[in-house]
Amino acid sequence: MKTIGFPRMHKETNEKRDFLPDFFEKLVDYNSEIFLESGYGESLGYKEEDYLRKNPKIKFVDNTDCYSKDMVVVLRCPEIYELDKMSDGSTLVSMLHYPTRSKRVQYLKRRNIFGVSMDAIRNDLMDRIVVDYKGTAGNGMEIAFSELYKNIENHEVTPRPLNVSIIGMGMVGLMAAKAAGKYGTSKNEELFKAKGLQPVMVNMLSRNITSDRHIMKKVLTKTDILVDASNRDDATKYIVDNSLLADLPQHAVILDLSVDPYMEDIQPIQVKAIEGIPTGTLDKYVFYPRDKEYSEIPECVSTQNRRTVVGCNAWPGINPKSCMQLYGTQLMPIIKLLTNTDTTEFSENHDNFFVRAIYRSTLEFFEKSL
Repeated sequence: MKTIGFPRMHKETNEKRDFLPDFFEKLVDYNSEIFLESGYGESLGYKEEDYLRKNPKIKFVDNTDCYSKDMVVVLRCPEIYELDKMSDGSTLVSMLHYPTRSKRVQYLKRRNIFGVSMDAIRNDLMDRIVVDYKGTAGNGMEIAFSELYKNIENHEVTPRPLNVSIIGMGMVGLMAAKAAGKYGTSKNEELFKAKGLQPVMVNMLSRNITSDRHIMKKVLTKTDILVDASNRDDATKYIVDNSLLADLPQHAVILDLSVDPYMEDIQPIQVKAIEGIPTGTLDKYVFYPRDKEYSEIPECVSTQNRRTVVGCNAWPGINPKSCMQLYGTQLMPIIKLLTNTDTTEFSENHDNFFVRAIYRSTLEFFEKSL
């Protein structure tokens, strides 16, 4: 019988995303023992009895006990001091983000931990299975428009269409484009009309545009919200360097949906696609030009040109219950399969759809694909 630990996330105060009681009800009849960290779900308003009503087999234990199980399931990747509690050969199901976490990759290999990266579980068309595109793009765009609303109230703006420029043409970028139309024409409609900033024009910036500095300068001069929804091949290189931000209007807002972190423990260092913007969290996701967070950006990164920045490293967590309802539904067949399948059985040629999908989330597949 496989043991599964569900620890809490001891991160930002507003990180409240534990799996909901209904999720565990679907595991009642599976050959596994389920352990939840004491206090699980409390930040969402649930009590232990809410979980036990759905699954009487659940046991509540301390944090260390949760991490000692055969499999550990937690949305955001634990810190190293937490991973140190895991057993050799155990399984970690979490958002591991292999491409931008090289140190984490090396750690998991050294510890012989079988990683199942939620953000890399993909179907046969290589589309993500566990993802909240709507929550990411919608939450970010709503806050960006709210900040733009405040900025425009305090600036003189030449009447013209309101411009949202999006870097990245994947699902996050496409959902951001859809959300831009929604928020640009409804919630802030009266102000934008009064300023002559209707209708909304969405510009999807392909790589041949972002790589042409002359064209980018022209685009940025008329951009009101600049969105990073990119997925870079090389996270050590900027798409928009800080000097280009000088061309953004003073009232403009930068929306960071990719939220790649700065990482100084590798050389060259990992940077954001837009140079010189802070990294947001669920505790603080709006930054103004004089905010102290700019002093925490690596010294080698230019922050000279600043605008209002909206960014969060866990965008779906703005609405935690709806987010975890979705993730629970998406993850259930994955968790069920992991409880009954040996890690050696996962391969990309298996006849089971979910076995193939899980294999694509492993370190073995990631390194083979480099």
